[in-house]
Amino acid sequence: MASKDKIFLDTDVALDHLADRQPFAEYAHRLFALAETGGLNACLSSLSFSNLSYILQKLRGHDDAVALLRKLKLLVRVSAVSEAEIQSALSSSFKDFEDAIQHFGAKAEGDVSAIITRNKADYSASEIPVLSPDEFLAKREARSE
Repeated sequence: MASKDKIFLDTDVALDHLADRQPFAEYAHRLFALAETGGLNACLSSLSFSNLSYILQKLRGHDDAVALLRKLKLLVRVSAVSEAEIQSALSSSFKDFEDAIQHFGAKAEGDVSAIITRNKADYSASEIPVLSPDEFLAKREARSE
């Protein structure tokens, strides 16, 4: 992993941050703080924005959900989901279709050092390293010592 990692965030990590879901929020907040200060490049699928909108509207209402997504957009690069990613996901051995789309979105993004998720088992077919937020942060801190 380079000093300025390019990571691909799964929806669960973004939701942990935006909804302050405990006990997972601490690591998610630290990742987004690094993205905010330019310490890493964070990518998030356009699919995640749709999923997050749906969940956040149920939790916080429409206006708050949109406000949170606007702030999120400032911190991440939005990775598009195209026909190619859908076709790859449909042809893949992933058991979870949404995770397959995320994986192929990360792959299409290029130069992604890791997919960051709390659901590592869902990414067992990944060609990209998969780390939990705490694992990623621990490896990053160990590198800088």
